[in-house]
Amino acid sequence: MRSRAFPTRRRRLGASYNGSHFARDGIVCVTINYRVGAEGFVYLPDGHANLGLLDQIAALEWVRENIAAFGGDPGNVTIFGQSAGAMSVGTLLSMPRAEGLFRRAIAQSGGAHQVIPAEVARKVGGRLAEKLGVAATREAIAAVPVERLLQAQAALKADLMAHPDPERWGNEVVLSMLPWQPVVDGDIVPARPIDRIAAGAAAGIDLMAGWTTDESTFFLVPGRAIEQITDEVLAEAVMAYGLPVDAALASYRAMHPGAGPSELLAAVQRDRHFRIPVIRLADAHAESSSDTYVYEFAWRSPQFGGRLGACHGIEIAFVFDTLGDETEPLGGTDPPQRLADIMHAAWAGFARSGDPGWPKYDLTRRATMRFDTTSEVVEDPRSTERMAWEGVR
Repeated sequence: MRSRAFPTRRRRLGASYNGSHFARDGIVCVTINYRVGAEGFVYLPDGHANLGLLDQIAALEWVRENIAAFGGDPGNVTIFGQSAGAMSVGTLLSMPRAEGLFRRAIAQSGGAHQVIPAEVARKVGGRLAEKLGVAATREAIAAVPVERLLQAQAALKADLMAHPDPERWGNEVVLSMLPWQPVVDGDIVPARPIDRIAAGAAAGIDLMAGWTTDESTFFLVPGRAIEQITDEVLAEAVMAYGLPVDAALASYRAMHPGAGPSELLAAVQRDRHFRIPVIRLADAHAESSSDTYVYEFAWRSPQFGGRLGACHGIEIAFVFDTLGDETEPLGGTDPPQRLADIMHAAWAGFARSGDPGWPKYDLTRRATMRFDTTSEVVEDPRSTERMAWEGVR
């Protein structure tokens, strides 16, 4: 049996992304780099956009042309990524230039919504030029030393955090706090990826997508921001996300009896940034395309007195079967190897055949594999919270 090519988007360096156990199991694992920040996604009046995505396309073209020499099958490529990588996967599913470059896709904690309109991207590009004190042209910005560019990016992000004015930045940037995103330029990204997927752009591509139960604790717990959340902060966030405050909070309180504002905000942010986009992606794909599978990673880390829970990124070492590496402390001192065995086998099985080992997802059952010390298939998990987002996002 020929090995399968299995490119992945790397969120950060680390031994958790070591693909040797995929190789052990007969899968060729290719990890790639691509331009991020302004170098990858600045949008200027010259109209050139999405160089980071074009880097990903170039890597996939290289895989198609060369992977057979490594024992891989160019006709059976699975792409997978986590967080920004998952959002890249969601975008690639919709891109005309990506057609024919992969057969399957896995999106871990990210959907197909994270793009910004060209007019918003121009605002961000103009702000960067102001920080640098140069003209808003690609040539002028390219002439700036890298260290100065990085300093300007940091200053721009600090400005955004301190003055999150939608008129100044665009509502999409303010809600995500991400100034550098793929741009709907009408060419490389013709329209919102989720809309193109719903219209059938990913027909013929098998999809697996999922989230972790406590995604947002990764951003709130280690820096102790979670301790600063009040009822007022919670209500303001819910309103900013476009939810009806009283009805939405009633739904979340019903699912989290006794939870304070910090726990409720973590749940709302998990859904806004990760779970609901994943569900929207799965819904669109299941209705218009090929096989769809959904999972939830629910094993709770003991770190930070257990407050970290099943946080953003915790599943990576389980997927790659690299538990125990000291550079990946999310799992604590004794994470369950049996769970890593099960998850790694599911990802490998999906890459081989398109079947990770649980029922397909549809809009009737919404079958979801919940990974934990005891893993099981559940139907429409947290439906009350999901329905709170109907018509939103």
